[in-house]
Formats: sequence, structure tokens, C-alpha cells
Amino acid sequence: MSTPILTAPEQLNASYDVVIMGSGAAGLVAAVRAADAGLSVLVVEKAALLGGTTAAGGGVMWAPNNHLAQAAGYQDSHADAVAYLSEAAGHVMTAGEIEWYVSTAPRAVEFLNVNTKVSMIPIARPDYHMEWKGAANGGRGLDNSAFDPRAYPGLSELIRPSSYFPLLTMTERDELNGRAADPSLLERRASTGIRTMGGALVGSLLASAVDRGVHIVAASPVEELWRTDAGWQLTLGGTAAGAHVAATAVVISSGGFEWNPRLRKAFLPHPVTPISAPSNEGDGLELGLTAGAAVEDMSAVWGVPVISTAAHQYDERRSGRMGNVEMTLPGSITVNSDGRRFVNEALNYHDASRVFASINPHTGRQQNNPAWLVFDAKYLGKYPVAGSTPGLASEWMVSAPTLELLAQEVGINPAGLAGTVARFNADAAVGVDTEFGRGATPQDCFLGDAGNTPNPCLAPLMAAPFYAVPIHAGVLGTSGGLATDFDGRVLDHRQQVIPGLYAAGNVSAGVFRNNYPGGGATLGSAITRAFAVGEDLAARLT
Repeated sequence: MSTPILTAPEQLNASYDVVIMGSGAAGLVAAVRAADAGLSVLVVEKAALLGGTTAAGGGVMWAPNNHLAQAAGYQDSHADAVAYLSEAAGHVMTAGEIEWYVSTAPRAVEFLNVNTKVSMIPIARPDYHMEWKGAANGGRGLDNSAFDPRAYPGLSELIRPSSYFPLLTMTERDELNGRAADPSLLERRASTGIRTMGGALVGSLLASAVDRGVHIVAASPVEELWRTDAGWQLTLGGTAAGAHVAATAVVISSGGFEWNPRLRKAFLPHPVTPISAPSNEGDGLELGLTAGAAVEDMSAVWGVPVISTAAHQYDERRSGRMGNVEMTLPGSITVNSDGRRFVNEALNYHDASRVFASINPHTGRQQNNPAWLVFDAKYLGKYPVAGSTPGLASEWMVSAPTLELLAQEVGINPAGLAGTVARFNADAAVGVDTEFGRGATPQDCFLGDAGNTPNPCLAPLMAAPFYAVPIHAGVLGTSGGLATDFDGRVLDHRQQVIPGLYAAGNVSAGVFRNNYPGGGATLGSAITRAFAVGEDLAARLT
């Protein structure tokens, strides 16, 4: 008889060694590591489905100098990783923080690879700044093998689906050169419950947790958290309404606050469109604050340009999807209302999103948000746009027979757009972007179309009709929150440890402090901190 994935509320223990809030990668890694040490563990998930933003996203982890990359033949070293991270974030991270991450992330990868069902594969994705000392041309980003959950009946149905990623591994997606996936492959995987990307990571971690006897309860938000002489007490709501659980230690890993309008207004410097799990409303953050925690980097986000349409709903809330691939592929440009390009469209999504939020000093308003992705009929015929079928225009795309009419239709300066396209087309004809250098670096070209020469990121916009789609500053999640030490122990405003309280993932201040060294930095930060939390719990409670 198979072990049930979820524990019924009436079967919960009165007390646990560790109670973990949130079932994303941070919570599950901490749970598995703590359970490996023989600790009793309960994972409490607010939403009805498990996995949080991890399950919704791409699932890649950035871990320099990991053993999987070395085995695959990628060149890396501890010294190179320290040098690169010092360039990427040395202005805000201390030397001690950098050394801690570069030393701990590979150990987290080794633990997952050796001791759990997680199966990671190094990918040939360059670091986001190959011009910096210590950068690696691949191997630091770790993809997840497709996960088959059929040995765990009911598991696939409990994992939050991605709001837009297809059932491909990230490696498979990268190899498409921007084109649509094979529908028959997607259908086969859907029919058998196969999960990929973040869903594969969550599935393999959940299976590992179930194997270790970890209790998991869903649709049960933590409503109260308070400290006692013996540890902590939690009151649960939802399906476990009224349940009281005691814990020696509590790990808050409940995601960011990007879906909470009140907290966004209080802490973020500009409006954003979130594309993460809509359950990320800052519940854990506020419970931590009530318990006396300090916070850091509250204005920090994992930024990304987002294409959002009225039809794009996630948990019945308006959301969107990453637009960086559409911006990178040849035959499109991204312009503001003046009709001018304002960024290298192939720049990594976090750094590109910073430019979206730039303030016009003459108006005091954002000058590039929203912006417009502009492309022609040839582009539409080759590539999906926000999930569209190549060759078919969706109803949310604005189209016109000329660039001038298109500009008038959407409120772009017609003369500005005409001048921009003329300059861009001349550059594209020879494969050199004289304005922003698009396609001039390996990291630019990685998401381009390798079959488009001489530059995989450049092609002229010449084939009518022309199309425009609004694109906004968005977030994969907030990355500021509860202050912790290296082991994830939550600190109060005097920088003293609050006994028995831990935090990891987007509810806490991110490791990289609003910087993004490479693809997978979000999960790199979350998993590495959560692994350290699990190790500290094992050392202190056993």
C-alpha cells in the first residue's frame, strides 16, 4: 500500500521537532535535510497545491564549482567562483558571505544528488556577465531531469502547475531556438503526469520527503506563531482550522510578498507584475515580524520583463509570463512610448528589468514601463509569442499594415518608431547592433536563434503586417525579507539570534542582495540557505 502524500489534519502530531512553513524548494530541502538526521518534521502549505513559486518556475539552480559540472567536463574552480561573485555582488556582499556561498552551494548540490531523488543536469548556459573575471561558460546552472511521479500515486496532481512553462526540461527548451515544442511530446507527458523544470524539482523533493516520513498538510495557512519556554506554538487555519502544533524549531520559507498590494506599496519602489505563485502574500514575513525579526533589502526583487494579457490568469488572478526570450529572438525590438529602444533586449532578464523601471527626470514617472515588443509577420510565423501558435496572431496582439499606423494605434511616437526601426534594420542587415550591442556576447546569443546568421539575436523588421504587445516590469518574486545569519537563523533588530526560528527562500533577505549572477540565482539562494538551515537543525536538535 502506497504512503499518502498528505497527512490529514486530524492525524497531525501534537508536536514536532521542526515545523516548516511553505512547500517550495527552500522548505522541502530544509525538511529533507532535517528528516535525514532523524528529526520529526511537518511541512505546512497555505495553498491547496504544493510547490509554491518553485513549481511555477524554471527550476534551475545556480551553483558554481559543483561536482556535476566537473564530471560533465565544464571548467570551474572555487577561486574562479569567488572572483566572479566578487565582481557580480562584491559591492554589497561581504567577502565572508561570498566564501560561504561558494563553499556551501556545491555541498547542497552533492547532498541532493547523493541522498535524494533530485536529478540535476548541468547546462551550457553562460554566466550573465562573461566579461567579468571568473565567469564560466556553462555548468553553473543546473537543470532538472523530467520526473515521473507514478510511483507516488496522487503526487503529480498535488504539485502546482506552471502558469506558462511547457512540459519540457530547461535543456530541451533551450535547444528549440525559440520555436514551439513538439505537441505530441507534451501530450504524452501530460497524460502520464510527468513533471519538468520547477515541477520536477518539487516532485523529486516531495517524494524524498514522503520516503522520510515527513508530514505534509496543504490548504492550511499558519495564522498565529508565538514563542514559548519550550519552543514555538502555531495555530493553523484552512483545512486544519483550529489545530495547534508545538515545535522546537520553526522554518519560515513561505515565499515573498509580491502578491500583497499593501506590502508592495510599502516597500517596492515601482509597480510590478508578479508571475509567481499567487499565494505569496507575505504571511510568513509578517509572522516573523510579529516574533521580533529584523528585515533587510526590502526593496529588492528578482526582476523580469513580463508579457501580461487579460486572459493570462493564475489561480484566478491576473498574471503573465517571462518575455525575455521574445525580446532576444531576431526580428523584434522593445521600445518605449517615444518609439525608442532603451536596452539591449538580449540582456539577462534581471538587469533588463531594472531599465524598465527607470524614472524620467523631467516627469518623475517611469519612462519605459510599460514598453512595447514590436515585431513583424516573419517573426510571428517562426516563434511563439507568450505561448501563441507560430503563424497565428492572437486577439491580444495589436496589428497594423504599417509601422506608422501601428504606432498610432498603441500610443507610440510614430516618427520615433520609424527612426528606430530604420536604424535597427540597417544594423541587423550586417549583424551588428551599433546602439546597444545586442547579440555581441555568448550570454546574449544563448537564447537567440542559432540558425539566424550572422547574429542569432538580430533580424530586420520588414514584413507587414506589424505587431505590438505591451511588456511590463515584472518579478519572479521579492528577494528581501527576514534577516538571517549564514545558518538561516532569524535575527532581531539587535542582530541577535531568535532561538529556534529560521528562514530561507524569498521570505528572507536573498543571498545576492538584489544581484543576479547567473540563471538560477533565485533557487541558488533559496536551496543553499535551506540546506544550511537543515544542517544547523541537525546539529542542534540531535
